[in-house]
Amino acid sequence: MRGFWPSGGLWRHPDFLKLWSAETISQFGSQIGGFAMPLVAIITLEASPLAVSALLVVEFAPFLLISLPAGVWVDRLPRRPILIIGDFGRALLLVTIPIAYMFDALTIWQLFVVGFLFGVCTVFFDVAYQSYLPSIVDRQQLVEGNSKLEISRSSAQLSGPAIAGVLVETIKAPFTILADAISFVASGLFVLRIRKVEENVPTRAERKESKTSMRKELGEGLRWVFGNPYLRTISSSTATFNLFGSMMWAILTIYLVRTLEMSPALIGIIFAIGQGGYLLGALTTNKISARIGVGPAIVLGAMCGISQLLVPIAPQDARGAIPYLIASGLIGGFGVVLYNVTQVSMRQAITPERLQGRMNSVIRFIVWGVMPIGQLAGGGLATVFDLRTAIWVGSIGCALAWVPLMFGPLRTLKTVPEVGQDEPRPGDLDTVPVTPGPVPVPEEP
Repeated sequence: MRGFWPSGGLWRHPDFLKLWSAETISQFGSQIGGFAMPLVAIITLEASPLAVSALLVVEFAPFLLISLPAGVWVDRLPRRPILIIGDFGRALLLVTIPIAYMFDALTIWQLFVVGFLFGVCTVFFDVAYQSYLPSIVDRQQLVEGNSKLEISRSSAQLSGPAIAGVLVETIKAPFTILADAISFVASGLFVLRIRKVEENVPTRAERKESKTSMRKELGEGLRWVFGNPYLRTISSSTATFNLFGSMMWAILTIYLVRTLEMSPALIGIIFAIGQGGYLLGALTTNKISARIGVGPAIVLGAMCGISQLLVPIAPQDARGAIPYLIASGLIGGFGVVLYNVTQVSMRQAITPERLQGRMNSVIRFIVWGVMPIGQLAGGGLATVFDLRTAIWVGSIGCALAWVPLMFGPLRTLKTVPEVGQDEPRPGDLDTVPVTPGPVPVPEEP
């Protein structure tokens, strides 16, 4: 059997394979749970558009409230235990939804509480997760590692919605949430088996001796992100896309169910086919980035956000809208993979190890912190005007998200700068290029 297993790169890295397995299982579960959760509010509880968007606001609010201090703690503490607690904690929270439904006690307020606490666990998990990969693989393996992790995300996004749609129709949305809970348990068990000891984690005595405070450490992370032209422009572009994209995503399912009268199964199939763009990106990003360079690849990925305009342009009937929705998903998914893998790998490669947690948390604060604002705005626009108007506003903003990338040195960057380097130098031509293979983010959602 060993002869059939690939022998190159990270295929022979036991700890990475455990991390990859954990992420793969979790991604499939999250696609199912992420599809089912809004339907619990829409179908089971018959919530209003404003209540559904408020639920998404509550889920993402922790990224605005605690992302920054979470980054400091992630840099202070071993990251593996944070990942394990995050997985098991989210599983426990999700299990309460089908239990409450069985006793006819499920309310929108419980979904709010579960969503907020789930978001808290996710903040710590995501910041630790992106900071953990550079701890277990070498710098030159970051692109390969992120590419393989993106394969898992792409595969899950390709099949997860279709599976979720069938499950919602057969066993109802609250019980479909159980699949997500089980995936978090399995993910935590895989991370629990990782054996590599993290380096450069300061002890309590070392922190006390250095007399560093959370405020000082947080300020260092903020200065690093805002002082680095690459990180600054990437954050601006991602935040723009997430702000306007969240306006659409907050009410898109309601629009498909109530305006276009689509069934959960049909929505799941459309999403699944559309997510084929992620797989296409997984297979081609490596060659594209190698040929045109790091910066141009990031810009090209962001420009694929123009495809979001296909959603409001689509005819106002279920059959006529299907090809538009699928095309939007294919182009947008391809762009997300090209953009995310390239920019995340570059962020990790140019940031010193001791700043990984704070770099990721500051960027998450910026790019995910705007999402509750967008979600609430989407629900508000849909309430004051109509669902299609809110989707038009969101899609126009997504189509312009690439503009910030045209200001600064990123658009002409060919290779990855060295660790801690702010501006490109002539020697960059000799450094390792970012040639990623294959979410979600948004991060990034």
